[in-house]
Amino acid sequence: MELDADTQALAKGGFHCLLCDINVPNQASLEDHLKGRKHQKLRSVRDTRKTQEQHSVFVSGFQRGTTELQLIDHFQRFGPVASVIMDKDQGVYAIVQFNNTESLQVALAEPQHCMAGQRLRVKPRETKEFKYIPKKKQDPSKQQLISLEELTPALCQADTVGEQMQRLVELFELSESERRLRELLVSLLQEIFSEFFPECKVLPFGSSVNSFDIHSCDLDLFLDLENTKTFQAKAKSTAAQAGEGLSEDAQSEDSILSDIDLESATSTEVLELVATVLQKCVPGVHKVQAVTSARRPVVKFIHKESGLQGDISINNRLAVRNTRFLQLCCSLDERLRPLVYAVRYWAKQKQLAGNPCGGGPLLNNYALTLLVIFFLQNRQPPVLPSVNHLKSLAGEEDRCIIDDWDCTFPCDSLTLPASENTEHLCTLLSEFYNFYGQFDFAGAVISPRDGRALPITDFLNSEGDRNPRLGPLNILDPFELCHNVAGNLNERTEQRLRRQCQEAAKYCRSLQYQRKSTKGKVWGLVRLFHQQGGSVASHGQSGEAGADRMIIGIPFKLNALSGDTRKQLQGSGDFRQLWFSEVCGAMLCVLENVLQISCSPVKRVSEEGTKPNASGEQSSHLSETSFNENETKSQELKRKPGFQEANNNEDVHSKVIDSPIASLQDEPQSGVKRPRLSEETPQPSSSKKQRLDPAHPQAAVGWQCTLWHKVWAGRRKVRRDLLKGLKEDSRPDGGSIELESKVTEAIAQQEKEAKVSGAVLEFTLHAEVVGGTEDTRTLAKFTPLVDGSNLFQDFFHFLESFLPRMTGKFLEKSG
Repeated sequence: MELDADTQALAKGGFHCLLCDINVPNQASLEDHLKGRKHQKLRSVRDTRKTQEQHSVFVSGFQRGTTELQLIDHFQRFGPVASVIMDKDQGVYAIVQFNNTESLQVALAEPQHCMAGQRLRVKPRETKEFKYIPKKKQDPSKQQLISLEELTPALCQADTVGEQMQRLVELFELSESERRLRELLVSLLQEIFSEFFPECKVLPFGSSVNSFDIHSCDLDLFLDLENTKTFQAKAKSTAAQAGEGLSEDAQSEDSILSDIDLESATSTEVLELVATVLQKCVPGVHKVQAVTSARRPVVKFIHKESGLQGDISINNRLAVRNTRFLQLCCSLDERLRPLVYAVRYWAKQKQLAGNPCGGGPLLNNYALTLLVIFFLQNRQPPVLPSVNHLKSLAGEEDRCIIDDWDCTFPCDSLTLPASENTEHLCTLLSEFYNFYGQFDFAGAVISPRDGRALPITDFLNSEGDRNPRLGPLNILDPFELCHNVAGNLNERTEQRLRRQCQEAAKYCRSLQYQRKSTKGKVWGLVRLFHQQGGSVASHGQSGEAGADRMIIGIPFKLNALSGDTRKQLQGSGDFRQLWFSEVCGAMLCVLENVLQISCSPVKRVSEEGTKPNASGEQSSHLSETSFNENETKSQELKRKPGFQEANNNEDVHSKVIDSPIASLQDEPQSGVKRPRLSEETPQPSSSKKQRLDPAHPQAAVGWQCTLWHKVWAGRRKVRRDLLKGLKEDSRPDGGSIELESKVTEAIAQQEKEAKVSGAVLEFTLHAEVVGGTEDTRTLAKFTPLVDGSNLFQDFFHFLESFLPRMTGKFLEKSG
């Protein structure tokens, strides 16, 4: 293959693409690259630039204030003009592009160009070698600016953690000159856009003005065109009535609005018009780009002198209202700002937030802010009121409905009662980590509007576009109630958030956090931001080994449940117990039918003894019901297609289990309604959502199990051999219930042929459900009874991944 001008062979082998500035290892990779979209697009861009240069002339010498139309009128005498690019900053030059080279030559052949009495200087446009400059990923330092090493001296000089948090705010917030620059730019844009969109409003929102600003934060702007639409409609009505005798307002409207009907125009059309105005009429602005494919379409731009990046949107009125809400919260209690700054910085240090490239499964600043607000709503007494409580205090003049969402709250914080909470910042930050380290993210939805956690099952019957996308972490926007602001998070990030909160809570209980070091060592926030520590044991996460028992956690995953199971859980106050029954039935099927383990119910004696119910009777009947339900679920699942019956030698007989009823907690946590903001002020209640009840008693069940075969030994090889022996179209999915049952059967057959008989080991399995003060999950606790060959450890490690995975597959089939 002959190399073209864009390709260069490397001395050490491989090739280098000069156009894309990348290396490829071999000929085949080079061919793929040259045919690829990136290379082809760059070739197209280069060809276009080259054509533009060949068809353009550089013009200078005209008077300031000369318009594009005047230049077009002058140069179109020599041929059709494709475009004119003006120097809008200084107004001293322009680039005129013709449609063809013939017109260009005619213009250059003109001995002297004069326009409005001025002699023009016209010369060929300078040609530059095309060079691809890849878009730089946003530097993480752009968002955070100050490193922890730079922060350390300033923070360690403070006397208390509260002072450290206040200094953090002072170091990160916008300076007075930065605020002034943003205000001037907003005023400039308001003035210019008003010329083209009469009576429009340019409203800043987001981090620049919501009281949580940091250096180099973007300038987010909302271009409100509602009044402009009214103006345009009136102007057209006046024109229709008066004919040619247009009013002065109507004539001015003809300049740009005559080309577009704002009422019927698409967002893309309006944004492109906004981009045109920015590009051609706003001095000091460059790199203007209309991004119309985003969830919220915007026009991006950069202020050349300061490097300030800005976004202009036209359909984001809710964001403006959100900004007003955050401003109100900050004015209600001055402790909110330092708490948010500290939590945001901590989250970025722990890689929980602040993705420099945008997107990805990390928390954004808005989600972190709502987490802090929700925590403060749940203190005793509350630091901040719920949105519903604020609504009850609002007057008629505060009423606000946006896109059918009720965004009503008082605009004046002076009319609202102050919080009775007097906790110090040091305590509040410590309690923040303790609060979320114990929060049931899996079973609850965080609702700043209600000021309390709502059961996730309350959202299963929602239909249509107003149904939030539920995930591992659910934080409802306080106004747009269909928006889960943490909907991008995955399970791993949620688990890391919980683990980091637990580690931070543990550190905050130490003197290294609470007191300044007398030996000049780092302390307080600095150690919190630095602190890595060992992993905090998360009860029942994956596999937890003890001296005489081991625990496997099966987490509550809403999206892994069958449709029938979801229907059963809809609006259920005791959804944990219903889900627990499903899980126990599925676990029995995995053990008995997939692994051919004999399971018999056992009596489990509580360490604390059975607790009496409200009537004074013992509560063991709940356990009996729970176990019978589990056995029923197991039998129902056995009849499901997709797996084989195990050839166990003994049947499973249902017996009553006298199991303990474990109360999840005694004191109210996230799901329990908090006291009123003050005794005199009523707290609005919601009749639509049923609150979580963490103190609801949950049953536990148990079995004595006998393992007859070494089901883990050589399992992968047996599975591979089974798949090889089947035709491709008849092979079950890898890891399916049917396949895993056949693998166990094959292992049992091999042992039979080798004349291996007798029980391998015996163990007990006790299962219980937890939640409310931690993620909802079923804890399967294994305790070896007979293990003469010391095989239980190997068996448990096999179960650690196998049991949750296969239980999940049964749950998907259940119902």
